[in-house]
Amino acid sequence: MKINTTIEFRDEGAMQVAKRIANSLAPDNLTNMHTEVKDDSVSIHISTEKITSLIATVDDLMMNAKLAEEIAEDLEE
Repeated sequence: MKINTTIEFRDEGAMQVAKRIANSLAPDNLTNMHTEVKDDSVSIHISTEKITSLIATVDDLMMNAKLAEEIAEDLEE
């Protein structure tokens, strides 16, 4: 059984930051992931066979996004 999920970021005030973060994370995407950047949203699509793999992937992705956001904020100061 395939498990599919999408993490979507929508925030008019923060889209530039979201796009930069998504683009910085995209090179680390596994073969079961892809990132889609649009004018009004950033989506990361993940497909896997096991729920534990999905949880680990989302956990890693969110930790890396948090670090990228902190770096982006530091650069803006």
